[in-house]
Amino acid sequence: MEGWCGGNLKQHGSIGIKAKVKVKVNINKAMLMYSSFEEMPVWQKANQLSIDVFYLPINLPKAEDYGLTSQIRRSSNSVAANIAEGFGRRTKKDKSCLYVVARGSAFEAQNHLIYGLKVEYFDKNEADKLIQAYNDLIYDLNKIIRSLN
Repeated sequence: MEGWCGGNLKQHGSIGIKAKVKVKVNINKAMLMYSSFEEMPVWQKANQLSIDVFYLPINLPKAEDYGLTSQIRRSSNSVAANIAEGFGRRTKKDKSCLYVVARGSAFEAQNHLIYGLKVEYFDKNEADKLIQAYNDLIYDLNKIIRSLN
């Protein structure tokens, strides 16, 4: 099966198996070993951001339930999900590709925050804080991507 990142992907029939995978991440020439994606500071930041973003649109009009509310939650949650999926991949190329997708989702979440600000759905201070947190997360993802390429 051809993957959308250009690599060959093997389809696995088993679901629910927790694999012990150790991943080396080279950031500023320091090698770090993680036995779970949950140990990665970048995943922890992304996960917390998705929780923060989840609560942001609670007071939006019902008409936005399948619009902005859904889009911002999905893009935000996609960041942490792609980091976790990248952690589970074996090759540097596959890992890098999924971290790039995570970075793209972070930019998408920022776009939704900016849009929400412009249509006056979100509190400026709260949205600005989240936008800056995504900038920091994107910076961290860029370091990981550079270390893998």
